[in-house]
Amino acid sequence: MPDKKRKPERETPHKDKICKTCGRVFAWRKEFERDWDVMKYCSDSCRGYRPGEADAALEAAILELLAERNVGETICPSEAAKLVGGTETRRGWEGLMVPARAAARRLVKVGKIVVTQDGKVVDASTAKGAIRLRLR
Repeated sequence: MPDKKRKPERETPHKDKICKTCGRVFAWRKEFERDWDVMKYCSDSCRGYRPGEADAALEAAILELLAERNVGETICPSEAAKLVGGTETRRGWEGLMVPARAAARRLVKVGKIVVTQDGKVVDASTAKGAIRLRLR
């Protein structure tokens, strides 16, 4: 039997990946070198996160608010957070802002809405700053 030769290590391309949970883009880093091929999540918190009732309520609120508007009009994710969390105190809805943006990214992924900045459609996973949501 011939001697077994070790196969040469293939260099994996270091392309950016999109987190399966939050939809954000995350880039290759040296600490990810060993597991880059199998990585699906940007962080430990995303790995352990399971969507709950609040996430479904935020998605429904976004679609409901957009259905009430005229064609082409937009909403801010904070409007959906206020609808779900209530407007009595700022604490009620402010904690829902990150989940509201994540809900918007999920809706973009399934093709129901688009994310805009300054009236232009942008990539939801890389958008920074104020965003607006519009039906597709």
